[in-house]
Amino acid sequence: MNPRGFGIESFYCRPGIEGAHEKGGVEGMIGYFRRNHFVPVPEVDSFAELNEMVEQWDRQDDARRIGSRPKTVAEYFALEQPLLMPLPEEPFETGRVFTLKVDRYSQITVRTNRYSVPVRLIGKRVRVVLHASHLVVYDQHVEVARHERLIAKASCRLEPDHYLEALIRKPGAFPGATALEQARSAGKFTPVHDAWWAQARKVHGERDGTRALIEVLLLGRHIPHEHLVAGLATALRAGALTADAVALEARKAAQAEDEPPVTGPGQTPGNVTFLHEWRLAHLPPDTRPLPSVTPYDQLLRRRRTSGGEHREGEAQ
Repeated sequence: MNPRGFGIESFYCRPGIEGAHEKGGVEGMIGYFRRNHFVPVPEVDSFAELNEMVEQWDRQDDARRIGSRPKTVAEYFALEQPLLMPLPEEPFETGRVFTLKVDRYSQITVRTNRYSVPVRLIGKRVRVVLHASHLVVYDQHVEVARHERLIAKASCRLEPDHYLEALIRKPGAFPGATALEQARSAGKFTPVHDAWWAQARKVHGERDGTRALIEVLLLGRHIPHEHLVAGLATALRAGALTADAVALEARKAAQAEDEPPVTGPGQTPGNVTFLHEWRLAHLPPDTRPLPSVTPYDQLLRRRRTSGGEHREGEAQ
């Protein structure tokens, strides 16, 4: 990072005893933080999780008093903050920028490692910003992909969502896809997904059942993951093996977080509501009188009467 982007001029400390006071406090606080929070070394699944933990420890440290000082760390900073220079209006970019071409497998190669991007970008050039723990891919100025950075060489990180438009046309390629295995390992493709998929293939056949699952995965672009899994679980219990049923149950799960469940025609708590039942339940009330068959009864009586007179005429 270039410190001049933040109005800071860097210089070396004076050597020896004369410069010993210039950064001892900073180094001491780094040692304090390391001993109190990184011993033993925390176990995390990603850099993002570790950064969240560090931010939480920082917030907790605001309430700490150094030695016998009368104010807390946060109170001293509040006094110093008005004296600091404002941050620049545009943040300084700390990542390394690449311009790369998307290959026929809808992937880009960054320092021997391959990462997926949406299939619509095959053959196009994209801008990649590589950071210490992640990378971001842009098409023009629009973010199209974000991946955790791979550390090992010659590895790949593939996102199933990037291939869904192609897989829905060729569902037979989905079961053996590398992106699917990685999604399972990461916990994004859950046992609930597998159970619903197995039942859908059993009912609709391999091709149509897999296509139904891909339609469900496409719902994940505008439905949160936890709500989609809840919708899959409810639809599976009810034997509702369509993307429409899963979407409806996922939205009901989302609404249940904000308001109590509503029971209406064709809907009972814990049961799936099919689309046609949901539509009937939301129709305006029908105030028309019930139909009557009295006019038809009159027609039948007239027919019997006329038929009897006709038979008497034939007898004469």
